[in-house]
Amino acid sequence: MRIDCHHHLWDLQAVRYPWLMARGETRFFGDPAPIQRDYLLGEFRTDAEAAGFGASVHIQVGAADGLAEARWVQSVADGNPDWPLAQVAFCDLTTAGGDRQLEEICALPTVRGIRQIVGRAPDEDRRTGTNALLDNPAFLEGLTRLADRRLSFDLQLIPDLMQAAAGVFEQVPQLPVALCHAGSPNDRSVEGLRDWSQSLRHLSRLPNMWCKLSGLGMFEHDWTAESIRPIVETCLEQFGPERCMFGSNFPVDSLNASYARIVKAYQALVPPGSQEAFFGGNARRFYQI
Repeated sequence: MRIDCHHHLWDLQAVRYPWLMARGETRFFGDPAPIQRDYLLGEFRTDAEAAGFGASVHIQVGAADGLAEARWVQSVADGNPDWPLAQVAFCDLTTAGGDRQLEEICALPTVRGIRQIVGRAPDEDRRTGTNALLDNPAFLEGLTRLADRRLSFDLQLIPDLMQAAAGVFEQVPQLPVALCHAGSPNDRSVEGLRDWSQSLRHLSRLPNMWCKLSGLGMFEHDWTAESIRPIVETCLEQFGPERCMFGSNFPVDSLNASYARIVKAYQALVPPGSQEAFFGGNARRFYQI
């Protein structure tokens, strides 16, 4: 069974997403206007099932209330028992009330891990200050609590932060970590990809770090299979095919490509002998599906 390990859903009447509904703002991933509408499981399944997928992992996506979003995703899973749906929820690991909220989140049977974004894109990060998480002792303490609860962590950051991040996550070797979007290689020049590859080694050397090949269209809107080949091959070489997983990043990446086109590109780039693990087996192990 194929498993899409990185996608989003939203019901704009059930949960509020301030970033999504901001009008007239172009983001690093493009103009969000086409996805400023409900995106529900039925629509996602139509694309995913056509490409051979039968289960998925929902990743938190900036709701105003992370617990409300997690509860809504749980209700979606409960209402669709024929589609195995796990989720990675949001919890601020640095706040005094974070442990209490973590308990409430952990009570939801679909929850497998937490994502608290460390970095999105250089310009946006300068405004949000999320990069400071890596220097916050409370963040490391929160990661340790996740490990104690046998949860995982989804790590989204930019290449400039990889060395510092490795210094944090090597202190929690028992915590499974999924690197989102191949570490967001935002500079697609030859020099930029070389620097990303060198920085990536700080993370890939950690045995508890896995890599999600997802979201590669966010920084290169006119991508082709050949243009992303160096990224795919570098991740497979550094992490090994046993620690790489497929994620569509839908509906965000639907701004630049169809679901079928994304899957076709990876089918052309991932060696045939590794595709069963890449498209499903690794996600099944990592997210306990």
